[in-house]
Amino acid sequence: MKRLLILAIPALIYADGLKSLLDFAVANNNMVLSKNLTQQAKQKEVESSISSKYPSINAGGYYQNLNSRTPNTPGDIYSGYAKVSVDLYDGGLKQNTIDQKKSLYAASKFETSSYKKGLQLSIVEDFYSIKNVQANIEALEEMQNQLKAELTRVKKFYEVGSATKDDIDKLQAAYSNNVYQIDEARYQLLSLKKLLVLKVGKKVGTLDDATIQKPVGVQQDVSDDINALKQNAQALSYYANSFDAAYRPQITLADTFSVYGYGRDDVSHPEGLDNQNKLMLTFDIKLYDDGLSSKQKQSVMIQKMALKKQIDQQVQAQDINVELALSKIKTAIAQIRSAKSSLRAAKSAYQTVAKKYEVGSIDNVAYLDALTVRTNAQAQYKTALNNLQVAYASYYYYANKNIKEFVQ
Repeated sequence: MKRLLILAIPALIYADGLKSLLDFAVANNNMVLSKNLTQQAKQKEVESSISSKYPSINAGGYYQNLNSRTPNTPGDIYSGYAKVSVDLYDGGLKQNTIDQKKSLYAASKFETSSYKKGLQLSIVEDFYSIKNVQANIEALEEMQNQLKAELTRVKKFYEVGSATKDDIDKLQAAYSNNVYQIDEARYQLLSLKKLLVLKVGKKVGTLDDATIQKPVGVQQDVSDDINALKQNAQALSYYANSFDAAYRPQITLADTFSVYGYGRDDVSHPEGLDNQNKLMLTFDIKLYDDGLSSKQKQSVMIQKMALKKQIDQQVQAQDINVELALSKIKTAIAQIRSAKSSLRAAKSAYQTVAKKYEVGSIDNVAYLDALTVRTNAQAQYKTALNNLQVAYASYYYYANKNIKEFVQ
């Protein structure tokens, strides 16, 4: 008993639930981390654009040495200065830039959220694909055990002359084909698990069973992809408006305070000012550029129009996908009923055929057919159950919900 418990511990330790996989992937998937970093970069761009509105303060100095002094200029001049400058009016350029950066930052947040939700759906699909393959392997292994037992039984009959070589060959062919199918399914299972590891961002152990809550009264929200496009379109509006600043006055106020020191001075090379404060107000306006800024604005507005067409397409696509997801749920429920009925009939037929085969009233061809039908029906029923879970997840995705919140 203790030995069995010890052997069971590793399986318990490495068991993964669907919800835990989704939580881990959303926090650790490399593409998610990449998009989070891009989002942080966009946030810093917002902060830097806001900082550009504040006055700037600069400090500096210089040292000048004249080996051949010129008249009225000392041989050495030392200077240090501090300068404060501020843009009093820039035609709205900086504010439009700030608003543009804010929209791009909002768009990046929606893009990150969209990727996370899409990743969740992809993981759910892989999770239940693995479950489907495992169900198929279990059915094939059960079939393998029965074929092996039957092959052993028929070989004994052959030894005493109660069965033919043909009977053995047919069973052997069925058994070998079954082994081939199991090997193929195991490779498929390995491939799916490797793909799941890549998406989750960690090794995946045994997968626990999981169910997804049936959507009841779940309202459709505007998708993150659409919201991202809207924010990008808004950013283009602000960018276009920034070109208007080119035809507006640019007014800057700057105040510079300088101090001076001198060396190697005399009557012919006297010292200059000890300090000086310079206040400067500059005014600049563009009078002519052959419509350059206006044409640039028009180009950006055309890009915005193109984005709006994409938004219209995405809105239609989301509505259609939600409708299809609801239809998929109905179809999956109907398939479960059909698969359940098929499995019940296949089991009953197999039991009848198996009894007749044991007493020799039918040949092994009918037996193998009945066994194959039952095996396929078992796998098909479990696949139908899993497909319903995927259909639920698809609806949540297209309704713009976080699937992991509905995993039980």
